[in-house]
Amino acid sequence: MIAARRLLAPEPGWTTTADVVVVGSGVAGLTVALHAADAVGSTGSVLLVTKVLVDDGSTRWAQGGVAAALAPEDSPEQHLQDTLVAGVGLCDVDAVRVLCTEGPARLRELVALGAAFDRDASGELSLTREGGHHRNRIVHAGGDATGAEVQRALVAAVRASSRIRVVEHALVLDLLRTADGRAAGVTLHVLGEGSEDGVGAVHARAVVLATGGMGQVFSSTTNPSVSTGDGVALALRAGAAVADLEFVQFHPTALFLGAGSTGQQPLVSEAMRGEGAFLVDLDGKRVLTPDDHPLADLAPRDVVAKAIHRRMSERGDDHVLLDARHLGEDVLLRRFPTIVARCRSAGVDPVSAPIPVAPAAHYASGGVRTDLDGRTDVPGLYACGEVACTGVHGANRLASNSLLEGLVFAGRIGADLARSLPPQGEVEPLSGPAALLDPSVRTELGVAMTNGAGVLRTASSLDRAAGVLAELAGRRSTVPSPDAWEATDLHTVATALVAAAARREETRGAHWREDHPETEDAWRGHLVTTLSGTHYSPL
Repeated sequence: MIAARRLLAPEPGWTTTADVVVVGSGVAGLTVALHAADAVGSTGSVLLVTKVLVDDGSTRWAQGGVAAALAPEDSPEQHLQDTLVAGVGLCDVDAVRVLCTEGPARLRELVALGAAFDRDASGELSLTREGGHHRNRIVHAGGDATGAEVQRALVAAVRASSRIRVVEHALVLDLLRTADGRAAGVTLHVLGEGSEDGVGAVHARAVVLATGGMGQVFSSTTNPSVSTGDGVALALRAGAAVADLEFVQFHPTALFLGAGSTGQQPLVSEAMRGEGAFLVDLDGKRVLTPDDHPLADLAPRDVVAKAIHRRMSERGDDHVLLDARHLGEDVLLRRFPTIVARCRSAGVDPVSAPIPVAPAAHYASGGVRTDLDGRTDVPGLYACGEVACTGVHGANRLASNSLLEGLVFAGRIGADLARSLPPQGEVEPLSGPAALLDPSVRTELGVAMTNGAGVLRTASSLDRAAGVLAELAGRRSTVPSPDAWEATDLHTVATALVAAAARREETRGAHWREDHPETEDAWRGHLVTTLSGTHYSPL
């Protein structure tokens, strides 16, 4: 049974209304807001609430790019096949087909909004490869600053819309419901000025979760500090189903900042390996060769992360090296200016020395379970982007499909809102008081999750993690602060993740069970988690 069965909702001090409330301001939230603004029409309103600043989510950290079948020799079908292979038999084929066939059009819409992607000498979009792709289909901007450019273009479009209002420093707490169980808004804790300060409520005809990932569940992650699983925790408390939480992708190459470094770790993009960089151990021996995997250093991320982790374990090392010196200074500065600058600030010059790297928690392939239009099993509640489980990623996300997923399914949510947005329902009274955890649990939680539910897992390691989580559940907060809400959300998500990982007694994709290393039982399907427990189910 998952923690936090009852609604954790204090009585709001203020109330506002909107036709649609969108929670989150990454690529998914911003794009949903733009489509929702079209759906509600000239007299409607969209409220976009974001936890810190409107450009402070994970999207701006994305280095690689957006995958789309744009080259003449490429096709959506080839993109689909690469995605299915990476997903190790657990992708929803219909969802992947939607992603790959609608992706090029959504990317062109982004270009029309003003996103300036890199172009070749002929003026065409410049395409590169990343792990798991058999074609050059990755569109990038500023060499390795794609996320920042995508975020810039979308934020500008949102700010230009008269139908979208943005509220910053707003942490989502819980879902408001009507008597018949339909989503009717959210409660928020806003650190603002004037009327919208402290705990309040937004009444809305529909709610869209676009809260991003949950990387802060682990002690070392590429995710920013805001990625605390708030949307998944809210969905669980509201009775919505989540799926595939056990499939957390660890990026193979986060910049290693030294033993004991925790929190957000700088990303060293997979695109660097796409340009020809390769991994070696501290003695200079290749970590991956074609004998290990046909794509060697460009194998899917789970393969590369596990290979690095094994080599580190065999040798007793805490990192390996990414060698890009042979690419030359001109290529490195043109394609990877952000990475070069970050490495140099840490005392490593990629032009003259290999880059120390190690795996770190990066992307949640699972999340709040949705259909092809982004609808959850709570009427009126949608999810989009990393917080959602559309079935696109299966057991392991294919590189650069994440930004694309946000673009594609945001458009489908907008279309569904235009078709079926109901009148505002009467909001049910809230229950409480809030039962929150002390913020101090975060450090111990992260260590327990990294050690017990990290890259390599066993029944005993997961049991140890579950034991720590059970102990931490009793450490209650005396102050209902945003930090306490985040700690509670992290604990809720971690508990669900460990339960799913313990239930899946097989190795598949990003979920590696050292005690069951060779088993991949396709019949097991997806693990769906609700407040009442975890069970296998098709999507």
